[in-house]
Amino acid sequence: MEIKRAGSQPSTKGAEDWFTGVVRIDPMFQADAPARVAGASVTFEPGARTAWHTHPLGQTLIITFGCGWVQKEGGPVEKVRPGDVIWFAPGEKHWHGATATTAMTHIAVHEQLNGKAVDWMEKVTEEQYQR
Repeated sequence: MEIKRAGSQPSTKGAEDWFTGVVRIDPMFQADAPARVAGASVTFEPGARTAWHTHPLGQTLIITFGCGWVQKEGGPVEKVRPGDVIWFAPGEKHWHGATATTAMTHIAVHEQLNGKAVDWMEKVTEEQYQR
């Protein structure tokens, strides 16, 4: 058994290559092999969001605070709120983040395939974000 105490792992800033705006990532768990699941709490300030990306084994988001937007490629921008759970299928191109006026926090859960959990792509444009 292992207990990860709240506040025992340092927060990091979302990398500018993969995020727009102010994003804080708080790691929650990272299973050791042979398990491959990991999770983090991610906070997006108003206007902040991820770049387009995919996950080789999919991703689950659990909205815990605020109000945000999520979108899969070719689909509408969907508003999400605390308690909403979003599943992105393996390889599904998508982005997620805060609305333009409200911060949002979610727990992100994903698995690694051959040591890789995400494939980052181009940034979400202002036009795509402001729908």
